[in-house]
Amino acid sequence: MEEKNALLKIRDQLDVLDYQITELYKQRMDLCEKVAEYKIETGKAVFDPVREAQKLDTVQSYLDTDFDRKAIRELYQQMMTISRRRQFGILSAHGKSFHADFEKLDAIPKSGKRVVYQGVEGAYAHLAARQCFGTETALRHVKTWKDAMDEVVEEQADYAVLPIENSSHGAVSDIFDLLVRYPSLAIVEEVDLHVAHALMSVAGASVDGLKRIYSHPQALGQCAAFLEAHPEIEAVPVLNTAVAAAYVRDHQDPCSAALASELSAELYGLTILQQGVNQEKSNTTRFIVLGRERVYTADAEKISICFETAHKPGTLYNALGNFIFNDVNMLMIQSRPIQEKPFEYRFFVDLEGNLSMPNVINALAGLEDQITSLRILGNYGKE
Repeated sequence: MEEKNALLKIRDQLDVLDYQITELYKQRMDLCEKVAEYKIETGKAVFDPVREAQKLDTVQSYLDTDFDRKAIRELYQQMMTISRRRQFGILSAHGKSFHADFEKLDAIPKSGKRVVYQGVEGAYAHLAARQCFGTETALRHVKTWKDAMDEVVEEQADYAVLPIENSSHGAVSDIFDLLVRYPSLAIVEEVDLHVAHALMSVAGASVDGLKRIYSHPQALGQCAAFLEAHPEIEAVPVLNTAVAAAYVRDHQDPCSAALASELSAELYGLTILQQGVNQEKSNTTRFIVLGRERVYTADAEKISICFETAHKPGTLYNALGNFIFNDVNMLMIQSRPIQEKPFEYRFFVDLEGNLSMPNVINALAGLEDQITSLRILGNYGKE
């Protein structure tokens, strides 16, 4: 009983100290608001790295042990970060916060537009383009994803439709790298396409007689269970699923088959030997639509960004804290190597929200303040 009473007394003392700390916190935040008002009047930047470094060194000097000095530094780093976020909120209310340089439209213009996709007719990118723009739109295929982006940049096309993520095989990393290389392009819409691979060959062929199956590497991976059940069949990777269908048609070999869309079988005159070969029946590929205009609509609900941080401990943690603090839901994060900086990475993040939302604006303002570079890749909705 005595031990329990002693613990309760200690807890009572902690409660008193915690109340005092919260009162001091409120006083500190009140002073930070006055700092924000001063910065509004003078145009002074919110983040003053020299002042913050001096403050951290000073508070560290008040303590004796290495543990305490490190702990107080971390505590004050967080407190100053919170102070900056409060200041950004005040600046935003005065129209002096983050500006993404995107134009708000009622709708993304699609009528009469020229659209390119990678692959050939019957490829899943072709299906995604048709789903997004309709069968009456002028659709044209090119050889590579880079070619598709070049067409839009050079104004030979208005939009490019490109795959960026598959529900079972993850991100298409090459697309993320290309987005960095084409800063003049922005994501204006996304398309979710259900992917069902059909096994197809020439007339008279049968599954039992197959020796080779051609398809894109991702499609082959998505049909791994079928291939494992037929070890006598060789999996041959090619550039595209529809390219595989065209190859089988051209060679007229009943021992060869392709894994591709059912539209490919129709376009290339092949017979479907088996439908839905992929093991994941909910298999879906997310495509993005890239255009030259930096635009978004009022109902756009996803924001894609790319940023780099200083190569120091805690920088990513602090950067992502801006989303938590402002109640912005992070939907995806992907890292990619920075080619010119060995073993350093840039980050691609999808956020839930709209560039008109105050909490999103504040989160991006705080993020920009803590990183070395930031680019808004697009604010868009689903087709």
